[in-house]
This record gives sequence, structure tokens and C-alpha cells, in this order.
Amino acid sequence: MHRDTVNEKLRNVAIIAHVDHGKTTLVDALFQQAGVFREGKQGTERLMDSMDLERERGITIAAKNCAIHWKGIKINILDTPGHADFGGEVERALSMVDGVLLLVDASEGPLPQTRFVLDKALRAGLHVVLVINKIDRSDARPLAVLNDIHDLLIDLDAQEEQLDCPILFADGRSGIAKKNLKEESDNLHVLLDTIVDEIPPPSYNTSEPFQMLVSDLSYSDFLGRLAVGKVIHGSVKSREALVCLGEGGVKTNLNVSRLQVYDGPSLKDTVLASPGDIVVLSGVDNVHIGDTICSKVAPKALPRIAVDEPTVSMVFTPNTSPLLGREGKIVQSSKIRERLIKETLLNVSMQVEDIPGKAGFLVKGRGEFQMVILLETMRREGFELNVGRPKVIFKKEGDKVIEPIEHLYVECDDNFTGVVTEKLSKRKGRMINYESHDGNRARLEFSIPSRGLIGYRDEFLTDTRGTGIINSSLDGYEEFRGDFHTRFTGSLVADRTGECVPYALFNLEPRGLMFVNPGDPVYEGMIVGEHNRDNDLNVNTCKTKKLTNMRASGKDDAVILTPVMPMTLERGIQFIRDDEMVEVTPKSIRLRKVILPAIKRKGDLRRTT
Repeated sequence: MHRDTVNEKLRNVAIIAHVDHGKTTLVDALFQQAGVFREGKQGTERLMDSMDLERERGITIAAKNCAIHWKGIKINILDTPGHADFGGEVERALSMVDGVLLLVDASEGPLPQTRFVLDKALRAGLHVVLVINKIDRSDARPLAVLNDIHDLLIDLDAQEEQLDCPILFADGRSGIAKKNLKEESDNLHVLLDTIVDEIPPPSYNTSEPFQMLVSDLSYSDFLGRLAVGKVIHGSVKSREALVCLGEGGVKTNLNVSRLQVYDGPSLKDTVLASPGDIVVLSGVDNVHIGDTICSKVAPKALPRIAVDEPTVSMVFTPNTSPLLGREGKIVQSSKIRERLIKETLLNVSMQVEDIPGKAGFLVKGRGEFQMVILLETMRREGFELNVGRPKVIFKKEGDKVIEPIEHLYVECDDNFTGVVTEKLSKRKGRMINYESHDGNRARLEFSIPSRGLIGYRDEFLTDTRGTGIINSSLDGYEEFRGDFHTRFTGSLVADRTGECVPYALFNLEPRGLMFVNPGDPVYEGMIVGEHNRDNDLNVNTCKTKKLTNMRASGKDDAVILTPVMPMTLERGIQFIRDDEMVEVTPKSIRLRKVILPAIKRKGDLRRTT
């Protein structure tokens, strides 16, 4: 569509990067130097990471909007997640901006998510400002990283003007940026000036009526559902009567009860929103991400947001263990379904389907980490449920079965490259590149099925003594590479209900690694440990020492148990097999068999063999 005018008083920019390359810290510094906080007031560290989970894990999970003012121009900034599993958040953010700040660590260089987000930005035709961050690191190699980024741009078929993008060197933590490494700088003014000069202002057509693409949804206890998006054409006033065009052109009448825009990290009320601005509309109940909100006079739909398909699925079912309802408040299947549907409304990369004939739901997403974050959020809200092992989603291409393939980047000491290569090759991984740099560090690249990475990350950290770095991104689909074993051990399964006894646990330790502590409640079918051998073993964790009427010549030895590593969602999901599940409650993470009674499990095994 032809656009004849631009809004010179606005700039919309997204900050994109790989995880932990300093996006949120840089936004903090921009707030400080653009005058968002009054002089002398110290802002909260990583202010945009407002969720508890984000602060605990040190990562951004959901894309967030904010705004600053610089030299009379309003700059809307979108802070995006850096983890590949939350790519749907990045795709939504890119639909609202005209340019991106690409942040790259001066030591690590471009990593998988850098490639993913940059490819999305280039395909959308967005202007790029390259910022090489963390130049204060002792192992920084900014010039070598700059060459790597240029190679990446060429590899992604960037256009000529995108190849000639502005380059800045920055230290977000100290709040400095400069055009070359030899310059002296003590502020980020050059970065703000570059955003104003290089990122184009939003363009619009003066003859078109009001149109807004819904790119995000939020909820307020006072205002109800909120629609967030960019005004593409025209302007909107508070209390104005509008229409929402949903999927398939379905029309719904709306009445905007409140109109807000971003000011710093918060929102402020406004009477009128101009073209190109990012606004928040209240009073919009039946609206979904990708819908168009427009004028009643001439309703015209915008292209919907295109999101990559999910690659991983997990089964969510209501909790059926004997400990049901002891720790969580919400256990009903209908409530779990309602919560999952709500998640799909806010997260365009997730899908939920009912499982025919069963009280469960098939949840599809981008990766196991995205599922873990959803589960952790739900358990904090008081839910109790069971989840199965993550499975990749296969496709059919003619007569062939194709599966998602990941491009895997591994960085570790030279001493560990042998064990890493051996284990990845067993999981159908193929090495495509090997580089040795900085003395004894090596960087390896593999092409590996997505299912080969499920359960491998913890194993990788153990093999590399915690010094390895592993990252991956979806590389496409290839023909099925064949089956492989991912776990060579069985499970120790409780054979009765009760409480764990130190005497019993001490005598079970030679059998394998225990997951439970003395006093923990157990039930028949609950997994209490990892068996040393490849078969499951039913064990009694409630067994006490038998008393006799014979006097002992000495005293009993004190029972000293090996400390148990606390069970986490990630560890549980990676450990279980197809016939096992993770029981998730607000206070505990337990592992269990899908079929709890031992007799039924034995009969089921006979039927399958």
C-alpha cells in the first residue's frame, strides 16, 4: 500500500540479540540518560524484566514495550527475549517497529538466536543498527566479531543498504557507546542520535482511515483485556466506536473505554493517538493477536502476523496421584483447559488441542524450555497437573517422514570435544564445523534432530564440568534420521504408600541414585530414584529395621545418607520416559509412572511385548 507521509516525531525500534548479550541492561542505561528518572534517583536493575521468573533466571521471557524522549522525538523501544524458545515474542515485536538494534556480545560473537532474529528482521525489510556490546570484557574481540557479523549478513542475503548498516561499540553496564574503539565516551548519546538519524520514522497514508494491528494482549483487573499494537494509518480518540476484524473477516463492534501510550516503562492516558504510535486500547473483550482494529466507516483488514509452526508437543493431564489436592488449589480439568487456552491468546507460538477420549490436552510450542516456563508459572498460580515427556512434531512430505533439525553450536575446552562429539553422534548429530581458538577452547557446529537435544543439556554440562556453552536454533526439516537411545538406565519405583524411612533409603543407595529424602510421602507407582541397570525395579522405601528381643552387644551404626539433588522441572522432564510423567504441584516436583499399580504395569508390559 502506498504511504505518502511520515511521522517525524516518532521512532519505533526493537532490541534483538541472543540470550544474555545485554539487551535489558542497555535499556536501563537508556532510561537513566534519557531523563526517565529524576536526577539522583537510581532505577531498579533490569527494570524491564518485571516477571519473578525473569528476575530469578536472569533472562527475558516476554517482549515488553517502553518509551523515551530524545531531542523532541519519542522513541518506542521493544525489549525482546533472547532465547530461541520464545521466538514468537520476537515475531510479534518486529510487527510493530521500523528498525532494530542488533546487540552482539564482543566476546561470544553472533550465536544461533542472533541468526534467527536477524533473519526475521532482514526478511521484514527493517533497518538495522549494529551494536557490539560488552567491549569492557577481558576476552573481548570486537573487530573479529564485526567480521563474523558481516559474514552472517552476507549469508542471510541482506540487501545492500542493510549490509552498510551503522556500527557502534558499547558497554551497556557502564552506559557508554562510541563509533570507533579509539574514541573516548562517557554516555549513550551517540546511540540515541543514531536511532533518530538512521531508523526511519513510521510512514502512513493520509487518505486511509484508522487501522491498528493487534500485536500483543494484556489484562488489567480494573480495565479488563487490553489490546497492544501499532497505529498503521489514521488516528484514534478515547471513547471512539471501532470495529475488530478477526480471522476470516469476522466483525466485532468495540467501544474504546480508555486509550493509553507508553511513557518510560509505564503507561499514561492520552486523548488522541497519532499514526505510527504504539497504543494500548481498553474495552476490547473478544480480540486476538493478529486481528485488525479499524474505523467503522471503512473497515479494512491488515495482513495477520505470521508465526513459525511449533516443533515440540507435551501432554498435560489433571493430577491423578493419591496426593491429589494436598498442595494445590486448582486441580480440575476444566480449569487447566481454561488456563491453557488463556496462554494461547497471549502467546501466538503455542497451540492447545483436546485429546479425544482422554482427560488431557496436547500443548504445542517452540521448545521444552518454553514448556517449563509455562509449567512453572502455572504451579505458582496454584495448579496441580501431570505432564508427559516432550515429543517433537513430525511431518509428512509425500511418503517420507520429516523431522525438525537444529543447528547446534557448542563451545568447550579441547579436552571435552571427544566426549561431546561421541554423544552427539549417538543422537544422530553430524559435525559441520570445527574451530579451535584462544588456546584450549574449541567451537563446534552440528546438525542434529530436535529430539536428540531433549535431555542432553544437563548431560552436556556434566561432561564439560560446567564449562561448556551450548546453543541451538531451528534449521528446517529433513528426512527422519532413525531411532536412538537417550537413556540407558531404569527407574526405582515405590511399591506402596507411606513415608520414606532412612534405613530403607540407605539400603537402596547401592541400587542407584535416589530422588527422595527421609520423611517424604510416596505412593505406589511413584519414581523414587534412577536404577543402575536398564530395567525398572519396584522397591520399598518405607521398610523399617525389625526389632528383636535379643540384646545387641554394641549400638546401631548411625545411618548417613548421600545428599539428594532437589528435583527441578527441567531435570524431571528430561529424565522421564514415554511411560512416565512429572507430577507438578505448587510445593513439589515428583516423578511417577503413567500406570500406578505394579500389577497393571506388568500386564500392560506383557501385552505390548
